Amino acid sequence: MLQTVAMPGSVPEAQRFLSNLEGAIILAGGTVVMPVLNYGTDAFTSLVSLRKAGLSGISVETGKTTIGAATTLTELEDEKALAFLHPALDTIASPTIRNMATAGGNLFVKQPYGDLTVCLIALGAAATIAGAKGERIEPVEQTVSSGVKAGEIVTQVSFAMPAKDAFKFTKATRKAFNSAAIVTVAAVVVLEGGVVSSARIALGGVAKTPVRATSVEKALTGKLFDRAHVEAAAKEALKDIDPADDAYASAWYRARVTPVHVRRALLGE
Repeated sequence: MLQTVAMPGSVPEAQRFLSNLEGAIILAGGTVVMPVLNYGTDAFTSLVSLRKAGLSGISVETGKTTIGAATTLTELEDEKALAFLHPALDTIASPTIRNMATAGGNLFVKQPYGDLTVCLIALGAAATIAGAKGERIEPVEQTVSSGVKAGEIVTQVSFAMPAKDAFKFTKATRKAFNSAAIVTVAAVVVLEGGVVSSARIALGGVAKTPVRATSVEKALTGKLFDRAHVEAAAKEALKDIDPADDAYASAWYRARVTPVHVRRALLGE
């Protein structure tokens, strides 16, 4: 049963609350935590809100973007420099949810949600994490797969801006456009003379957490960026996924359609 709600004014103060309040968890936008609380839970007894901890805001300077962990998805949509992310952000829930959901919170939502995180992995984003021994920086894909330790707080994510037209995205859903993903694909593909010089591809909805499609990346790199090579590389995605059944799709179906949606994302179909 909830006993305490703390609203610290800084990250160090938030860390003190997390250390001193028994059964405390972080509250960012609340789109995940509040439904759990409303249904009733004994999993936590204290909330530490990051609303006033100074963790919102977007900086785009010299080709690098830094996003505060408490920045809402709506704020990301309003940033003109991040217009390439709009196709992804527009598929996430509803405008009401995007007004509350945060960039940092998206790292920790369970699959088949977390479409922004799929994009961040494709962009090679890094997470800054504040802990008892100071800050550390690690790839977002590591944060997503390993989580953070008790008392640690993700304070921001950052990434280099992709070249024009290098970022690619698609999301397959069972019903409404803003439903949970069957497969989400985000990629950053760099070409030189029509040949793939580098590729980072991330997948959502097809494993316990968003994952890198390293097999697809390897198959694409150094190849002509044409339909034949993309189709062949997309089939390699089956080596990178571990789908499960849920209310939206079966594991079999997710595996069946993943190469199709990888191809569609890369070719813009």
